[in-house]
Order: sequence, then C-alpha cells, then structure tokens
Amino acid sequence: MLIREIQPDDAQRFDLLMKQVEAEADFMLMEPGERKASPEEQHKWLVRMEKEWNSTVLVAEHDGQLVGYLAVIGGDTRRTKHSAYLAIGVLKEYTGRGIGTNLFQKMEEWAVTHNILRLELTVVIQNEAGVSLYKKMGFEIEGIKRNSLMINDTPYDQYFMSKIFSK
Repeated sequence: MLIREIQPDDAQRFDLLMKQVEAEADFMLMEPGERKASPEEQHKWLVRMEKEWNSTVLVAEHDGQLVGYLAVIGGDTRRTKHSAYLAIGVLKEYTGRGIGTNLFQKMEEWAVTHNILRLELTVVIQNEAGVSLYKKMGFEIEGIKRNSLMINDTPYDQYFMSKIFSK
C-alpha cells in the first residue's frame, strides 16, 4: 500500500474514489450522487490545493487503484493558517486494513513539517469506527454539533474533534 500526496493528474481517479466512498458510506457529508464536480473541476481544485502550503490531499494506492484519501484543508486567513480541517474516506472493501491509520500517520508527518499546529474534523457520533480511529490518533472531543446532518430525514449529532501540536 502506497501512501502519497495526490497529483493533479490523479483527478479522474480521485473523482471516482470520492463518489464511490460516498455511495458506500453511511455518514459522509454528501449523499450518493450529490457530488457534481467533474474530473476537470477536480483537476482545477487539485492544482489550487498544490499551491497552498497548508493544504494537501494524501491518497492510499493499491495496485494502481486509489482506495482511500485524507484531505487536509488549511485555514485561509492569517489567524487560521496554522490550522487545517480534515476529511477522510476509504473504500468499504479496504476498511479495517490500517489504511486510515497510515493516512493519518503520513498526514501528521506532513503537518509537522508545514507548521500546522491544529488539526480538526467532525464525525457523526454513531460512526464508532471513525471516532475510534480519531481517538487512537490522538484527537480529542471538543464539543457536539447538534442536529448537524440530516441523513434519511433523521437528524444526527457530530463530535467536533481536534488534535493540537505544540510549537
């Protein structure tokens, strides 16, 4: 399993990966079919991300197929550039194989070298596997976003979690 930074040329495979993850997962932000970005739009987004010193996307690649990703979206103001929001997705077939852990380990190495002091994410409280992974990786619950997602007409709460690196 190769964990690496994404390249703009990965846009088409990344687009397919994101759409497949959203179709398989119960708790992603977007519902299956809701993502309308084309591979060309993904390419433009990846080119923009590549220019940001505090943002990246890491991908897990197995036999030439992208099977997981971890997007790191850095703050865009002077007062938030030290922090980054995270979003992760792994194909269902590849869950439970340590890919999420490997993505987080590589991301933390990247974050330290890019002077990121705060990592943050949200996770549906019922997503036990996600909450467990994030806690294992040192994230702490800061609060609860009540009724933050509507999934099949049911409101769900999310934990707001973070990990702080000392300067």
